[in-house]
Amino acid sequence: MEFKSKIKTIEWVDNYSKMVDQTVIPYEYKFVNITTGDEMFHAIRDMIVRGAPAIGIAGAHGIVLYAQEGANKNFADVEEYKNWLIQKAEYMKTSRPTAVNLMWACEKQIEIIRNSSSGINGIIEELKQNGIKLENEDIEINKKIGDYGAEVVPKGATILTHCNAGALATVGYGTALGVVRSAFAKDNTIQVFADETRPRQQGARITTFELAMDGIPVTLITDGMCSYFMNKGMIDMVVVGADRIAANGDTANKIGTYTVAIAAKYHNIPFYIAAPLSTIDTSIKSGKEIPIEERSREEVTHINGKRICAEGINIINPGFDVTPHELIAGIITEKGILRPDYNKSIADAFKL
Repeated sequence: MEFKSKIKTIEWVDNYSKMVDQTVIPYEYKFVNITTGDEMFHAIRDMIVRGAPAIGIAGAHGIVLYAQEGANKNFADVEEYKNWLIQKAEYMKTSRPTAVNLMWACEKQIEIIRNSSSGINGIIEELKQNGIKLENEDIEINKKIGDYGAEVVPKGATILTHCNAGALATVGYGTALGVVRSAFAKDNTIQVFADETRPRQQGARITTFELAMDGIPVTLITDGMCSYFMNKGMIDMVVVGADRIAANGDTANKIGTYTVAIAAKYHNIPFYIAAPLSTIDTSIKSGKEIPIEERSREEVTHINGKRICAEGINIINPGFDVTPHELIAGIITEKGILRPDYNKSIADAFKL
């Protein structure tokens, strides 16, 4: 039985990009229409759209929006238009630094621009069709990840996840929560423990919201509780998503993931990454080379607009941390589950 998620996070409609506004979940579930390239840049930066695969698709859509805007400018010729558009695509890449899917999808669009022999309207159409293609492929890739991952989920398992790597982090099925959905389709006794994921509370706000929407049992815990429940024997496995994976398997994910992985290792609980191959950056050897985004102080000092600490306190707010490959039992991809030695299994996966 295939699980049918009710959520589609981002979709190209006519001449604009339609997406769920994730800054207002769980208070509202609403869509916004992004109609310009700059609007898309800010939607990515301000986390209206979030999650590495969804950000990638948003970047691809954003380049189409820039392409449409460029059609109204007075360029000397198509080459001048293409050079301008490539500059805009490079700018789109800078909206978020850690999630490599953004760079991957933008590069796919840049290839279209460079290789096109069409006029301006033809380039726009080629970019639009490629964006829709990447959008549709994302769902199919996530379903494959889910099906491979379901094979290692014990019957009746309780799965711990950190942050949100679900339908709302992708186009519509999920990576880590794709594993949950596929496992739940086979065994409806599966349940989830979700870390709240400070400071932006993606686990509390978004993971619990979408699992409840799909009728999958979920228990919310604070970030500091995972070791307690692991020690009690209440967690069977951990599955999280990823924003960038190095060639050796080191994985950047939302801040706090590394802590969960250490606790899982101590308690002999398998810790899995679920991510498409587009999240793997084979150009970097290890996690030491992954750029870590520093986010605003207010994410830590305030909750729902209210200050929770004294004025003048020093704040450091990295958005991600890197889990060393030694702590990872497997990386669940659309090509199967990659196992150590990751340098070899990752390289082999790209040959398939």
